[in-house]
Amino acid sequence: MSYLPRIADSELDLRLGATGAVLIEGPRASGKTAMATQRAASHVYFDRERGVRQMVEVDPAMVLRGPPPRLIDEWQIVPEVWNHVRRAVDERAEPGQFILTGSAVPPDDVTRHTGAGRITRLRLRPMSLFESGQSSGEASLADLLAGRSAPTCASPLSAPDLAELICRGGWPALQGRSAEHAMIANQGYVDELRRTDIRRVDGVGRRPALVERVLRSLARNVATCASIATVARDARGPDNGIAERTVVDYLEALKRLMVREDQPPWAPHLRSRSRLRAKPKRHFVDPSLAAASLRAGPGAIRRDPEWFGLLFESLAVRDLRVYAQSAGGRVLHYRDGAGLEVDAVIESGIGPWGAFEIKLSSARADEAAKSLLKFADRVDTARMGEPAVLGVIVGDGYGYARPDGVMVVPLATLGP
Repeated sequence: MSYLPRIADSELDLRLGATGAVLIEGPRASGKTAMATQRAASHVYFDRERGVRQMVEVDPAMVLRGPPPRLIDEWQIVPEVWNHVRRAVDERAEPGQFILTGSAVPPDDVTRHTGAGRITRLRLRPMSLFESGQSSGEASLADLLAGRSAPTCASPLSAPDLAELICRGGWPALQGRSAEHAMIANQGYVDELRRTDIRRVDGVGRRPALVERVLRSLARNVATCASIATVARDARGPDNGIAERTVVDYLEALKRLMVREDQPPWAPHLRSRSRLRAKPKRHFVDPSLAAASLRAGPGAIRRDPEWFGLLFESLAVRDLRVYAQSAGGRVLHYRDGAGLEVDAVIESGIGPWGAFEIKLSSARADEAAKSLLKFADRVDTARMGEPAVLGVIVGDGYGYARPDGVMVVPLATLGP
């Protein structure tokens, strides 16, 4: 399969020109090695080559030897290589020496230097619809954040198409596969998570049955602010028990495998006295893992409109994260004590910000627009600045600028 270009390719090039080493982090099968291989002049694969650990112990310089950039794949398998890379970067004093990839965050080690100023991190997520060719990209997030209007364009995708895309996910190796084959692969991915992958984090054995119940609970509560207590209660099995501390431990392990990525709350200055809620929204890094955790295919998803809507929201958040990262931004959400919510707030630090509601059906654009305008009226724009865009991301219909200034954008027309 030929390489499918990624939005983060340009970010990798930029970082290679700025620092001695770049660490590409992301879940297994997200395309890290393929991306790094496009730039690397030499490589060593820690998960494929025998004797590498012994090589690092006996002669670490041998592992680092090779034309730069030198790819060190799955570095966390031999964590001590981190300090050897850092020292080599110091000695060579040239940018672009190493590319490291990692699909798990190893336990903190006080003997390992942070790498500050030497190694920068690049997060690679599964492919967005734009990267996989399912979105036209006519509506650019960068343009919207620059205050430009949404173009008039139609979504090429139907509800059945979206349900199938949710099941397939953004995994590079599954693009072009049938939904049936992709579902088998994703269910195998989830099975490996609960049986073996979760042990890779720290070597601690965890009960596969409990891991499965936590994954299924997260899947049922995707794109919600479910508390630890809610997840624990929902994950109860025949033995009717799973402690909250166990849920915390399992959630942390899944986070370190980068298959779970919660959406933090946004805390703006408000004109009103509304109390902000501080719970994150629960997401998998790709909604296909939610579908696979519950063994749900496109038909089952479509028969549950409420869950379909939540999965679509998670799909949109995945894509927004990819597009926002390329502009130096991040994706948050808003929720206050008065019950007002906004599905996605794009914040770019000192740059402009924007807010989006996410609705599977364009028929709900009116109520979403009213909610956005109400939200914007609560934000203290003297401190936060005016929003560059208020938009409704929809699964069907057309993109256009409403008379009230709110943009309607089909997800299948959104791009970086």
